Amino acid sequence: MDASEILKKVRKIEIKTKGLSKHIFSGEYHSAFKGRGMSFSEVRDYHYGDDVRNIDWNVTARTGDPHIKVFEEDRELTVMLLIDISQSSSFGSIKQFKSELTAELSAVIAFSAITNNDKVGAILFTDSVEKYIPPKKGRSHILRIIREIIYFQPESKGTDLESALIYLNNIQKKKAIVFVLSDFMTSGYEPALSIASKRHDIIGLHIYDQAEKELPNIGMVNSYDAETGKKVILDTSSATVRKNYNDWFQKNFEYYDTTFNRYRSDHLSISTADDYVKLLLQFFKKRSK
Repeated sequence: MDASEILKKVRKIEIKTKGLSKHIFSGEYHSAFKGRGMSFSEVRDYHYGDDVRNIDWNVTARTGDPHIKVFEEDRELTVMLLIDISQSSSFGSIKQFKSELTAELSAVIAFSAITNNDKVGAILFTDSVEKYIPPKKGRSHILRIIREIIYFQPESKGTDLESALIYLNNIQKKKAIVFVLSDFMTSGYEPALSIASKRHDIIGLHIYDQAEKELPNIGMVNSYDAETGKKVILDTSSATVRKNYNDWFQKNFEYYDTTFNRYRSDHLSISTADDYVKLLLQFFKKRSK
């Protein structure tokens, strides 16, 4: 794919998601993710109805007129996107691939963040960390992240969330809002999440396709495991085969759900067929409460 086609696809995602971020999500995002506290801004004349606890008695005594201290939210935050780019993300049976949904969700979050003057960084991972993009502000920086999500060619195919979380813990010393976008077809990351959740605000976005959750009965299927490269023939008409496949999905999901609940980390599941705008809005509103 040449440079013009790459720019065209990135621009298409920007047009679709930037409007959502500006007009729909920016206010909800601001409410859902608070700043680090309140900091002093200025002193002004006291007005009827102001909180008397904020009166600046030194200035009041010096001028002879009541003055109050004004505080504002110390808003600037750092948002980190932990993005699963393993081969299993290149799957979709309905509207789009999981990787395409991941790119759109990442763009919505990133544009919402910079609209609120927050920094955004990214860690792209497979069974190792493939690329680190340090947090920065600005549209061109967000477009770079989107471009990398879509077109970066990883060296590995598997998934190891533990290594990504360990890398996050080592590289990001200050508290950050961390979105983990993955199909979570992996386990063993509980110890790393335990440490990360004490330092950061971790949010899991479980991205899946309905055909992964419930294998359809469509007869004999040539199946290819994108992460292992193994080819097998599945008899989807067999109730046992469908049950084993569905149990495998459910086992990974339950590990994800239980682990994130254990460490009080918010999480949300979104399928490639879902209206993610509605789900994200509900999620942000729930967070703000």
